Amino acid sequence: MNKTAAALWLAALASTAHADSGAHERAAGAEFLVSRDSDGFATHRASLEAFPRFDDAGHYAGVRIGEVGYRQHEWRRRGQRAGFVGRGRDPVDDSGWTLEAGVARQGGHTLATLDGGWRVQPARQTGIELFASRDWVETRAALDDGVHYTFAGVALDQGLGAHVTAVGVLGQQYFSDGNRRDHGRARLIYQPSLDLGLTVQARWRGYRSRSDDVGRRYFNPHDYQEAMLALGWRQRVAGWTGTLTAGLGRERIDDARAQATRLVEAGLQSPPRGPTVLRLNAGYQRNASFYGPDYSYRYVQGEAVLRF
Repeated sequence: MNKTAAALWLAALASTAHADSGAHERAAGAEFLVSRDSDGFATHRASLEAFPRFDDAGHYAGVRIGEVGYRQHEWRRRGQRAGFVGRGRDPVDDSGWTLEAGVARQGGHTLATLDGGWRVQPARQTGIELFASRDWVETRAALDDGVHYTFAGVALDQGLGAHVTAVGVLGQQYFSDGNRRDHGRARLIYQPSLDLGLTVQARWRGYRSRSDDVGRRYFNPHDYQEAMLALGWRQRVAGWTGTLTAGLGRERIDDARAQATRLVEAGLQSPPRGPTVLRLNAGYQRNASFYGPDYSYRYVQGEAVLRF
Protein backbone atom coordinates (compact mmCIF):
# COMPACT_ATOMS: atom_id res chain seq x y z
CA MET A 1 0.00 0.00 0.00
CA ASN A 2 1.42 3.43 -0.89
CA LYS A 3 1.68 6.16 1.79
CA THR A 4 -1.05 8.33 0.24
CA ALA A 5 -3.59 5.49 0.24
CA ALA A 6 -2.68 4.46 3.79
CA ALA A 7 -3.06 8.01 5.10
CA LEU A 8 -6.44 8.42 3.40
CA TRP A 9 -7.66 5.09 4.82
CA LEU A 10 -6.72 6.03 8.39
CA ALA A 11 -8.07 9.57 8.17
CA ALA A 12 -11.41 8.50 6.68
CA LEU A 13 -11.81 5.67 9.18
CA ALA A 14 -11.05 7.97 12.11
CA SER A 15 -13.46 10.68 10.94
CA THR A 16 -16.40 8.32 10.35
CA ALA A 17 -15.79 6.51 13.62
CA HIS A 18 -15.68 9.80 15.56
CA ALA A 19 -18.82 11.15 13.88
CA ASP A 20 -20.90 8.05 14.52
CA SER A 21 -19.36 6.59 17.67
CA GLY A 22 -21.93 4.63 19.61
CA ALA A 23 -24.85 5.69 17.44
CA HIS A 24 -24.97 2.99 14.75
CA GLU A 25 -24.16 -0.62 14.04
CA ARG A 26 -20.75 -1.36 12.54
CA ALA A 27 -19.77 -3.69 9.74
CA ALA A 28 -16.82 -4.97 7.71
CA GLY A 29 -16.68 -6.59 4.32
CA ALA A 30 -14.92 -7.33 1.06
CA GLU A 31 -15.62 -6.46 -2.56
CA PHE A 32 -14.28 -7.82 -5.88
CA LEU A 33 -14.48 -7.27 -9.64
CA VAL A 34 -13.23 -9.50 -12.46
CA SER A 35 -13.63 -8.43 -16.09
CA ARG A 36 -12.22 -9.41 -19.48
CA ASP A 37 -12.80 -8.37 -23.07
CA SER A 38 -12.22 -10.02 -26.43
CA ASP A 39 -9.09 -7.88 -27.01
CA GLY A 40 -7.44 -9.74 -24.11
CA PHE A 41 -7.62 -6.82 -21.64
CA ALA A 42 -8.48 -8.02 -18.12
CA THR A 43 -9.09 -6.25 -14.80
CA HIS A 44 -9.00 -7.81 -11.32
CA ARG A 45 -9.91 -5.78 -8.24
CA ALA A 46 -10.15 -6.84 -4.59
CA SER A 47 -10.96 -4.53 -1.68
CA LEU A 48 -11.50 -4.59 2.08
CA GLU A 49 -14.15 -2.38 3.71
CA ALA A 50 -14.78 -1.00 7.20
CA PHE A 51 -18.05 0.72 8.15
CA PRO A 52 -18.18 2.57 11.49
CA ARG A 53 -21.80 3.26 10.48
CA PHE A 54 -23.94 0.58 8.81
CA ASP A 55 -27.70 0.83 9.36
CA ASP A 56 -28.68 -1.29 6.34
CA ALA A 57 -27.75 -1.82 2.68
CA GLY A 58 -29.07 1.64 1.81
CA HIS A 59 -27.58 3.64 4.69
CA TYR A 60 -23.90 3.35 5.58
CA ALA A 61 -20.59 5.24 5.73
CA GLY A 62 -17.07 3.86 5.80
CA VAL A 63 -13.82 3.34 3.93
CA ARG A 64 -12.63 0.97 1.22
CA ILE A 65 -9.04 0.08 0.28
CA GLY A 66 -7.89 -2.34 -2.37
CA GLU A 67 -5.54 -3.55 -5.05
CA VAL A 68 -6.29 -3.58 -8.77
CA GLY A 69 -4.49 -5.47 -11.50
CA TYR A 70 -4.59 -4.94 -15.26
CA ARG A 71 -3.15 -7.22 -17.93
CA GLN A 72 -3.18 -7.68 -21.67
CA HIS A 73 -1.11 -10.48 -23.21
CA GLU A 74 2.43 -9.96 -21.78
CA TRP A 75 1.72 -6.50 -20.33
CA ARG A 76 0.97 -6.19 -16.58
CA ARG A 77 0.10 -3.27 -14.31
CA ARG A 78 -0.81 -3.06 -10.62
CA GLY A 79 -2.42 -0.21 -8.73
CA GLN A 80 -3.99 0.78 -5.42
CA ARG A 81 -7.22 2.53 -4.49
CA ALA A 82 -8.48 3.92 -1.16
CA GLY A 83 -11.24 6.24 -0.07
CA PHE A 84 -14.57 7.00 1.55
CA VAL A 85 -17.73 5.11 0.54
CA GLY A 86 -21.23 6.01 1.70
CA ARG A 87 -24.90 5.78 0.84
CA GLY A 88 -28.12 7.29 2.11
CA ARG A 89 -31.03 6.18 -0.11
CA ASP A 90 -34.72 5.88 0.68
CA PRO A 91 -35.86 2.29 -0.05
CA VAL A 92 -39.25 3.45 -1.36
CA ASP A 93 -38.44 6.15 -3.94
CA ASP A 94 -34.59 5.82 -4.10
CA SER A 95 -34.13 9.50 -3.21
CA GLY A 96 -30.96 10.46 -1.40
CA TRP A 97 -27.23 10.29 -2.07
CA THR A 98 -24.37 7.95 -2.93
CA LEU A 99 -20.67 8.80 -2.80
CA GLU A 100 -17.34 7.09 -3.31
CA ALA A 101 -14.36 9.46 -3.25
CA GLY A 102 -10.69 8.72 -2.84
CA VAL A 103 -7.31 8.26 -4.48
CA ALA A 104 -6.18 5.80 -7.18
CA ARG A 105 -2.58 5.14 -8.13
CA GLN A 106 -1.07 3.13 -10.98
CA GLY A 107 2.03 3.28 -13.17
CA GLY A 108 3.45 6.26 -11.30
CA HIS A 109 0.24 8.28 -11.82
CA THR A 110 -2.04 9.44 -8.99
CA LEU A 111 -5.68 10.50 -9.42
CA ALA A 112 -8.41 11.85 -7.13
CA THR A 113 -11.44 9.68 -7.98
CA LEU A 114 -15.15 10.26 -7.59
CA ASP A 115 -18.39 8.39 -8.17
CA GLY A 116 -21.56 9.87 -6.72
CA GLY A 117 -25.10 11.03 -7.20
CA TRP A 118 -27.92 12.91 -5.47
CA ARG A 119 -31.56 12.16 -6.30
CA VAL A 120 -34.70 14.08 -5.33
CA GLN A 121 -38.36 13.39 -6.05
CA PRO A 122 -40.20 16.71 -6.43
CA ALA A 123 -43.44 14.96 -7.42
CA ARG A 124 -44.88 11.48 -6.90
CA GLN A 125 -43.92 10.24 -10.37
CA THR A 126 -40.93 12.50 -11.03
CA GLY A 127 -37.30 11.94 -10.08
CA ILE A 128 -34.23 14.08 -10.80
CA GLU A 129 -30.65 12.94 -10.20
CA LEU A 130 -27.36 14.80 -10.51
CA PHE A 131 -24.34 12.53 -10.94
CA ALA A 132 -20.58 12.77 -11.44
CA SER A 133 -17.67 10.36 -11.82
CA ARG A 134 -13.90 10.66 -12.27
CA ASP A 135 -11.57 7.74 -12.96
CA TRP A 136 -8.92 6.23 -15.23
CA VAL A 137 -9.60 5.38 -18.85
CA GLU A 138 -8.93 1.65 -18.64
CA THR A 139 -7.00 0.64 -21.74
CA ARG A 140 -3.31 -0.24 -21.86
CA ALA A 141 -2.26 2.92 -23.73
CA ALA A 142 -4.43 5.23 -21.61
CA LEU A 143 -3.18 3.75 -18.34
CA ASP A 144 0.43 4.07 -19.49
CA ASP A 145 -0.14 7.78 -20.19
CA GLY A 146 -2.30 8.39 -17.08
CA VAL A 147 -5.35 9.47 -19.10
CA HIS A 148 -8.48 9.99 -17.01
CA TYR A 149 -12.00 11.35 -17.48
CA THR A 150 -14.56 13.44 -15.60
CA PHE A 151 -18.21 12.73 -16.42
CA ALA A 152 -21.12 14.78 -15.04
CA GLY A 153 -24.78 15.07 -15.92
CA VAL A 154 -28.43 15.00 -14.96
CA ALA A 155 -31.08 12.28 -15.25
CA LEU A 156 -34.85 12.71 -15.24
CA ASP A 157 -37.37 9.90 -14.79
CA GLN A 158 -41.06 10.61 -15.28
CA GLY A 159 -43.94 8.22 -14.68
CA LEU A 160 -46.62 8.29 -17.39
CA GLY A 161 -49.39 6.54 -15.54
CA ALA A 162 -49.07 3.32 -13.58
CA HIS A 163 -47.37 1.22 -16.26
CA VAL A 164 -45.00 3.50 -18.24
CA THR A 165 -41.88 5.41 -17.22
CA ALA A 166 -39.71 7.66 -19.41
CA VAL A 167 -36.06 8.29 -18.54
CA GLY A 168 -33.72 10.87 -20.08
CA VAL A 169 -30.03 11.57 -19.39
CA LEU A 170 -27.77 14.42 -20.55
CA GLY A 171 -24.08 14.58 -19.67
CA GLN A 172 -20.63 15.74 -20.67
CA GLN A 173 -17.42 13.76 -20.39
CA TYR A 174 -14.06 15.55 -20.27
CA PHE A 175 -10.85 13.61 -20.91
CA SER A 176 -7.46 14.72 -19.60
CA ASP A 177 -6.04 14.54 -23.16
CA GLY A 178 -8.33 17.42 -24.21
CA ASN A 179 -11.15 15.37 -25.74
CA ARG A 180 -14.80 15.99 -24.83
CA ARG A 181 -17.92 13.92 -25.39
CA ASP A 182 -21.53 15.10 -25.27
CA HIS A 183 -23.80 12.25 -24.15
CA GLY A 184 -27.52 11.63 -24.44
CA ARG A 185 -29.61 8.64 -23.34
CA ALA A 186 -33.31 7.86 -23.38
CA ARG A 187 -35.36 4.93 -22.16
CA LEU A 188 -39.07 4.10 -22.31
CA ILE A 189 -40.08 1.39 -19.83
CA TYR A 190 -43.39 -0.46 -20.00
CA GLN A 191 -44.54 -2.69 -17.14
CA PRO A 192 -47.46 -4.84 -18.33
CA SER A 193 -48.27 -6.07 -14.80
CA LEU A 194 -47.38 -4.43 -11.50
CA ASP A 195 -47.12 -7.86 -9.85
CA LEU A 196 -44.91 -9.82 -12.29
CA GLY A 197 -41.80 -7.62 -12.13
CA LEU A 198 -41.47 -7.80 -15.93
CA THR A 199 -40.61 -4.76 -18.07
CA VAL A 200 -40.23 -4.07 -21.78
CA GLN A 201 -37.63 -1.38 -22.47
CA ALA A 202 -36.86 0.71 -25.55
CA ARG A 203 -33.38 2.20 -25.13
CA TRP A 204 -31.28 4.72 -27.02
CA ARG A 205 -27.86 6.13 -26.24
CA GLY A 206 -25.38 8.19 -28.17
CA TYR A 207 -22.43 10.53 -27.89
CA ARG A 208 -20.40 12.88 -30.07
CA SER A 209 -16.65 13.32 -29.55
CA ARG A 210 -15.03 16.70 -30.14
CA SER A 211 -11.55 15.32 -30.90
CA ASP A 212 -10.91 12.95 -33.82
CA ASP A 213 -7.37 12.02 -32.78
CA VAL A 214 -6.70 10.56 -29.33
CA GLY A 215 -3.62 8.59 -30.34
CA ARG A 216 -5.60 5.32 -30.34
CA ARG A 217 -5.51 5.35 -26.55
CA TYR A 218 -9.20 4.39 -26.43
CA PHE A 219 -12.14 3.72 -28.74
CA ASN A 220 -13.25 7.14 -29.97
CA PRO A 221 -15.65 7.44 -32.90
CA HIS A 222 -16.80 10.96 -33.71
CA ASP A 223 -20.46 9.93 -33.57
CA TYR A 224 -21.87 6.84 -31.83
CA GLN A 225 -25.51 5.74 -31.51
CA GLU A 226 -27.18 2.57 -30.25
CA ALA A 227 -30.86 1.61 -30.17
CA MET A 228 -31.90 -1.48 -28.21
CA LEU A 229 -35.02 -3.41 -27.23
CA ALA A 230 -34.65 -5.17 -23.87
CA LEU A 231 -36.65 -7.29 -21.46
CA GLY A 232 -36.15 -6.81 -17.74
CA TRP A 233 -37.24 -8.90 -14.77
CA ARG A 234 -37.10 -8.15 -11.04
CA GLN A 235 -38.45 -10.40 -8.33
CA ARG A 236 -38.20 -10.59 -4.54
CA VAL A 237 -38.43 -13.95 -2.76
CA ALA A 238 -38.00 -14.26 1.02
CA GLY A 239 -36.29 -10.87 1.05
CA TRP A 240 -33.78 -11.79 -1.69
CA THR A 241 -33.97 -9.66 -4.86
CA GLY A 242 -33.08 -11.08 -8.27
CA THR A 243 -32.79 -9.10 -11.51
CA LEU A 244 -32.26 -10.06 -15.13
CA THR A 245 -31.99 -7.92 -18.29
CA ALA A 246 -31.48 -9.13 -21.86
CA GLY A 247 -31.42 -6.93 -24.95
CA LEU A 248 -30.75 -6.88 -28.69
CA GLY A 249 -29.87 -3.72 -30.55
CA ARG A 250 -28.22 -1.98 -33.48
CA GLU A 251 -25.34 0.49 -33.29
CA ARG A 252 -24.05 3.00 -35.82
CA ILE A 253 -20.50 4.36 -35.73
CA ASP A 254 -19.95 7.52 -37.77
CA ASP A 255 -21.12 6.76 -41.32
CA ALA A 256 -20.47 3.01 -41.19
CA ARG A 257 -23.16 0.41 -41.69
CA ALA A 258 -25.24 -0.44 -38.60
CA GLN A 259 -24.33 -3.63 -36.77
CA ALA A 260 -25.83 -5.82 -34.07
CA THR A 261 -25.29 -5.43 -30.32
CA ARG A 262 -26.24 -7.66 -27.38
CA LEU A 263 -26.60 -7.25 -23.64
CA VAL A 264 -27.22 -9.66 -20.75
CA GLU A 265 -27.05 -8.63 -17.08
CA ALA A 266 -28.05 -10.47 -13.90
CA GLY A 267 -28.00 -9.55 -10.22
CA LEU A 268 -28.77 -11.01 -6.81
CA GLN A 269 -28.97 -9.21 -3.46
CA SER A 270 -29.72 -10.46 0.04
CA PRO A 271 -32.31 -8.84 2.35
CA PRO A 272 -31.02 -5.31 3.12
CA ARG A 273 -31.46 -5.55 6.89
CA GLY A 274 -30.03 -9.00 7.53
CA PRO A 275 -26.87 -9.67 9.58
CA THR A 276 -24.96 -10.33 6.35
CA VAL A 277 -25.41 -8.28 3.18
CA LEU A 278 -24.48 -10.06 -0.06
CA ARG A 279 -24.48 -8.63 -3.58
CA LEU A 280 -23.54 -10.33 -6.86
CA ASN A 281 -23.74 -8.96 -10.41
CA ALA A 282 -22.61 -10.34 -13.75
CA GLY A 283 -22.91 -9.10 -17.32
CA TYR A 284 -22.01 -9.59 -20.96
CA GLN A 285 -22.17 -7.14 -23.83
CA ARG A 286 -21.14 -7.29 -27.47
CA ASN A 287 -20.54 -4.28 -29.70
CA ALA A 288 -17.69 -2.58 -31.59
CA SER A 289 -14.09 -1.64 -30.72
CA PHE A 290 -10.85 -0.60 -32.44
CA TYR A 291 -10.74 -3.85 -34.32
CA GLY A 292 -14.26 -4.24 -35.66
CA PRO A 293 -17.78 -5.32 -34.76
CA ASP A 294 -17.03 -8.48 -32.76
CA TYR A 295 -15.86 -6.90 -29.52
CA SER A 296 -17.27 -8.41 -26.32
CA TYR A 297 -16.94 -7.59 -22.62
CA ARG A 298 -17.89 -9.67 -19.59
CA TYR A 299 -17.66 -9.06 -15.86
CA VAL A 300 -18.52 -10.47 -12.44
CA GLN A 301 -18.55 -8.37 -9.28
CA GLY A 302 -19.68 -8.97 -5.75
CA GLU A 303 -19.65 -7.75 -2.18
CA ALA A 304 -20.13 -9.34 1.23
CA VAL A 305 -20.64 -7.26 4.40
CA LEU A 306 -20.95 -8.65 7.93
CA ARG A 307 -22.67 -6.49 10.55
CA PHE A 308 -21.62 -6.56 14.21
